[in-house]
Amino acid sequence: MVRKLAYWPIVAGVIFGVVAPLLAKFGNPGNMGMCAACFLRDISGALGFHSAAIVQYIRPEIIGLILGAFVSSFLFKEFKPRAGSAPLARFFLGVFAMIGALVFLGCPWRMFLRLSAGDWTALAGLAGLIVGILIGIYFFKKGFSLGRNRPAHPLVGYIMPLFGVVLFALLLWGMYGEATPVKFSTKGPGSMYAPLLLSLGAGLLLGFVFQKSRFCTIAAVRDTVLLKETHILQGLLAFVLLAFITNMLLGQFHAGFEKQPIAHNDALWNFLGMVLSGLALTLVGGCPGRQLVLSGEGDSDAGVFVMGLLVGAGVAHNFALASSPAGIGANAPFMVFAGLIFCIVLGVFAKERR
Repeated sequence: MVRKLAYWPIVAGVIFGVVAPLLAKFGNPGNMGMCAACFLRDISGALGFHSAAIVQYIRPEIIGLILGAFVSSFLFKEFKPRAGSAPLARFFLGVFAMIGALVFLGCPWRMFLRLSAGDWTALAGLAGLIVGILIGIYFFKKGFSLGRNRPAHPLVGYIMPLFGVVLFALLLWGMYGEATPVKFSTKGPGSMYAPLLLSLGAGLLLGFVFQKSRFCTIAAVRDTVLLKETHILQGLLAFVLLAFITNMLLGQFHAGFEKQPIAHNDALWNFLGMVLSGLALTLVGGCPGRQLVLSGEGDSDAGVFVMGLLVGAGVAHNFALASSPAGIGANAPFMVFAGLIFCIVLGVFAKERR
């Protein structure tokens, strides 16, 4: 299987490295051509989970990721409805992974996109992500497990793809209907987006290749350290290299620590935010984008984690946890440490019984 997949992560990385900067060029926020956490945060706001008016928009890229993975899994006969692996723990891991990401201001995807565009404030986040993953790997070596999932009824596997369809219907209703309950930003990052068809098409393409390739920023490090397998790491390196080249060609590379788009320069909390997010994502088995893809191929446990991300975004903005270019939220330190404690306790005591 590894040999069959060896070139697919590189293909996915190359496509991702070109598509994400292009999305930013055509309207998405700066250094945010594709960010699973930020885009789910915008969807959370659009659905009314939080009232931060500048980050509310149903991002077609997220819809495309889910449906593209759904199509790919069917074509390659990999659609396997499954569920039952510690759903409540996965939900709260999603909540804390989102809180950590919003303290940093981006998921691992956006962290690498920020670096590829010269945003050196993301270096502290990179260090934090690696530390978080290494802590998670330590727990895996000590026997950590959320338990095994099991085959489920096919209807269970269709829930997240149907959720994607509903989101698309709500998006169209919000854009073209009257008296819509969906909220849209009129200023700020939520008001910045690429054309609908371009965004949706990019999401479908990336969802397709990510499903086939198993592309995942967390797995790139985890598999290299644990299994000595580097095929996903090669895809990640291809992504960063192509994103750098594309940003240079588009005039989007601006090196420095100051005046970077939608970023702050608090190195300590950039680091700690990504330690929390990286640890939570390692324990759950993959980055937010990977979880969206898994939910599209029938993994209900991944779908529960995605719901946790949506709720976590609401919590972060409703309780002054999310950062802004001015700095971290007033209550962020408390929740970052609470999240780290939750993840560490889970890592120590959650072990599969035989």
